[in-house]
Amino acid sequence: MTRPSPTAEAPVEAPVRQRRKETRPQELLDAALALFVEKGFAATRAEEVAHAAGVSKGTLYLYYPSKEELFKAVVRQNLTSLIAEGMETLAQHQGSSSELLVMLMDTWWERVGNTAAAGIHKIVLSEVRNFPELADFYTAEVIQPADLLFSTAVQRGIDSGEFRPVPVHEVAHALMAPIIFLALHRHSFGACTPPCGATGVEPKRLIRTHLDLALRGLQVRPADA
Repeated sequence: MTRPSPTAEAPVEAPVRQRRKETRPQELLDAALALFVEKGFAATRAEEVAHAAGVSKGTLYLYYPSKEELFKAVVRQNLTSLIAEGMETLAQHQGSSSELLVMLMDTWWERVGNTAAAGIHKIVLSEVRNFPELADFYTAEVIQPADLLFSTAVQRGIDSGEFRPVPVHEVAHALMAPIIFLALHRHSFGACTPPCGATGVEPKRLIRTHLDLALRGLQVRPADA
């Protein structure tokens, strides 16, 4: 049996304490998202987030100096970063604009609509009016960039001759409306057991149906050409 060379170095694992420190911000954001969605922003206390993440309140404030900053970090991780990825996808996409819109909507459902992050929409609509600073933050970080993403995707189709000339901002909001509806439904009627007022609507099928209607409306028609 061959013995290892005395000079060979075994891989060194980071100490448990160091690994925990590296994952702590994510643990805090996961705990904060779950509590914000369950209790709302105003009713959630920093102590509860710290306890859920297994740290002290002081440790929480080392990473996020206030509950407002913690909420902003949750939004940036779950929504702002996804919109930024969407802009990169748009810039690199080589196919049709119809395919691009389908890709953007499907990605949103997988990354937000079908996860706990969908609850962020409910929090914002129900509470942001009482927190003007967070309203301004959400507008700058989510609403305006999302409008830019979908408006640019629609304008891309117009410029290529795939779509007929339409008011791009209005179309962008029309495209986003059902995905916001699905997020709100997931954390209202859809949260009941069994679902209250269940209609049998399957989310991905609803998104695809909406896109089918929207894209047929956007496509150039003989009279427009």
